[in-house]
Amino acid sequence: MHAFTEFLKSEYSEENILFWQACKEYKKISCRTEMTCEANRIYSEFVQTEAPRQINIDCKTRATISKNISDPDIATFDMAQAQIYRLMTRDSYPRFLKSDIYQALLQK
Repeated sequence: MHAFTEFLKSEYSEENILFWQACKEYKKISCRTEMTCEANRIYSEFVQTEAPRQINIDCKTRATISKNISDPDIATFDMAQAQIYRLMTRDSYPRFLKSDIYQALLQK
C-alpha cells in the first residue's frame, strides 16, 4: 500500500488512494455526530468542486453526494469510492506494476 501510494504521488494522483482510505475509515464510524463531521471533511477535501484534492468522479455521483451531505449515512460515498477503485485498478495499478517503484520492491 505504501509503495502504491508513493507511485500515485509521483503521478500526482494520490488523492485517489487517500479518498479510498478515508472512505474505508469513514465506514467504521458509528457515532452520528462524528460521521457527519467526517463526511463533511471528506466532502470538502475530495468531492466538492474545486476541492484541494478533488477526485475524478462523474457529475451525477458528485451531485448526489452534494445533495445528501447534510444528512450523511454509511453509504454516502459508496458510488464515488467504487468509481475511484475502478479507476485505480484499471489505470493506475497496471502502470504501478510496470513502475520502477514496484520493480525495486520486487528486487528486495
